[in-house]
Amino acid sequence: FAGYISQVLKNYTDHACDGEYVSLRCPHRTTISIQSSFYGRIVPSHQLCPSRYPHSYATLIKEDVACSVGTSLQKMLDECQDRRSCQFLVNSRLFGIDPCPGTGKYLLVWYKCRPNEYKSKVACEDDKLRLSCKKSMVIAIYSAVFGRTQGGSLECPYQNLGMPMTECQSATALQLMIKRCHGKRSCSIYASTYEFGDPCYPGIQKHLNVIYTCDNTPLVLAVDETQPPALSSSSMEPVGVSTEMALLSNILAAYAFITGTP
Repeated sequence: FAGYISQVLKNYTDHACDGEYVSLRCPHRTTISIQSSFYGRIVPSHQLCPSRYPHSYATLIKEDVACSVGTSLQKMLDECQDRRSCQFLVNSRLFGIDPCPGTGKYLLVWYKCRPNEYKSKVACEDDKLRLSCKKSMVIAIYSAVFGRTQGGSLECPYQNLGMPMTECQSATALQLMIKRCHGKRSCSIYASTYEFGDPCYPGIQKHLNVIYTCDNTPLVLAVDETQPPALSSSSMEPVGVSTEMALLSNILAAYAFITGTP
């Protein structure tokens, strides 16, 4: 369970230079979800993907370090979205017109691994969100957004009160949902600024959107958060908490810190 959760929550990054294969892969029961993509060059070749031309020839051509194409994201969606794995050879012909002939380019891809079976729940501001799984199953949070997305929410229609329709999201929503719900059979939380803070202009209506999946109960029992943990007199660390659960907590804490840091 800890390994599955860590792989699902992880943000993956891959890159390939012109003439190399890019290969994306997700673990069992998950599929690729492309987050972002870049093809071109914005750093000198001595920093990433050295020029394949002879040095004498390369010095005659001024390298373009402000070169990119706008079709890279769509190409990655076409090739890899919703698949377990994908692989293809990177070259400028894949992306249409070459924006900088003579300059070696590279592909950067950011993606996540989305569970094949997942649920989505939405709560409007100040309503309670409840998540639950069947017996012997526990909650695994995949994503959480509190605020106002550009597309809005069908469940919580935007009421124009003279405020600008801008996108605003809490930086701690995922961290809080993981803390409250992961590894439990059920949980509940109010979609309120008291819980998540207010990432938007005053008066803008917000909503909480959580995507999660239910997985088999881990062999390790979850710690009872209603009782203070027993402390070892020698180490002053909680006892009765397994190595697996401690590892999972560290993974989730690190992930939450990274996603909340620009």
